[in-house]
Amino acid sequence: MSNQAIAFAAAGPASVLKVASIPRESPTGWDILVKNFAVSVNPVDTKVRSINPGWSQSVRVLGYDAAGIVEEIGPKATDLFKKGDHVWYAGLSTRNGSNSEFTLVDGRTVGKKPKSLDWTVAAAFPLVSLTAYELMIEKMAIQKGDPGNLLIVNAAGGVGSMALQLATSVLGIKNVVATASRKETIEWVKKLGATHVINHREPLGPQVEKLGFPIKNVLLFFDPDAYIPQVIPFIQPFGKIGSILAPQKANFLTGHRKSLTLYLESMFAKSEFGMDEESQGKILDEVADLVDGGLIQSIVSEAYPYNVENLQNAHKKLEAGAVVGKIVLTINENSFK
Repeated sequence: MSNQAIAFAAAGPASVLKVASIPRESPTGWDILVKNFAVSVNPVDTKVRSINPGWSQSVRVLGYDAAGIVEEIGPKATDLFKKGDHVWYAGLSTRNGSNSEFTLVDGRTVGKKPKSLDWTVAAAFPLVSLTAYELMIEKMAIQKGDPGNLLIVNAAGGVGSMALQLATSVLGIKNVVATASRKETIEWVKKLGATHVINHREPLGPQVEKLGFPIKNVLLFFDPDAYIPQVIPFIQPFGKIGSILAPQKANFLTGHRKSLTLYLESMFAKSEFGMDEESQGKILDEVADLVDGGLIQSIVSEAYPYNVENLQNAHKKLEAGAVVGKIVLTINENSFK
């Protein structure tokens, strides 16, 4: 059976994305087959499309976020889901992704879709929820009611939008400082709960000093090489820095005596190396409960019908750095024509 998708055969600009027919695979082991109803776009999509690392198949399907219905279930996943369940997932870096009618995904990394969300809003959450949760709660061990103050650089992006809500609504951190530089991004982070806003296009140190309180933890969702040197002078001794991007330079660490810890997060690491995959399904279930409980609000800023033109445009917007929150595309009967 065929599976309609939007894919690309060779690395290049957004224009390489085309409609393609790929095989519809049947699940084995822990896998489930999901019929997708909405997908969202992340910066990782554009990076993989532009370089296409380590891929030997004739075409590659991107997409690391989706919400849909369970169509088929592998023999090991029968205790996790049943046909017809409403789910959301972030997919795997080593497989074809969600930019297709059907996606095969490890059921252990899949969660129940929040009952209170439609397909479109739900599809925005999985990747950024896993990234923010794993970085803040698993790696940095930020606890509920942590007395330390938090700085989030690039808080209006997808991961930043989720991290901001975890910090304020879920963990109850008293002072959550968000960086934003445009009117729309400033309004966005305030809406999501930021207690203070500073401009990441200006030196951070003087702005933090004016706040009048120390910073214990820092989340970097943009260019760690530019911001770690700025953070080191004002972060508290024994502070923690979390980043979703690996710094390319290390000389900024020379000479500091604060005993800082740097954490690097990749939400694909568990599935790629076969370690603790089931924790991701549990995290998504927990986030679903938080959403249904009213603690987490929508992070969708733009929504369009799913087709080649709109997917290409979403990639272009991400590459231009013009996206607030998440762009979501809703699949319909005309999506693959």
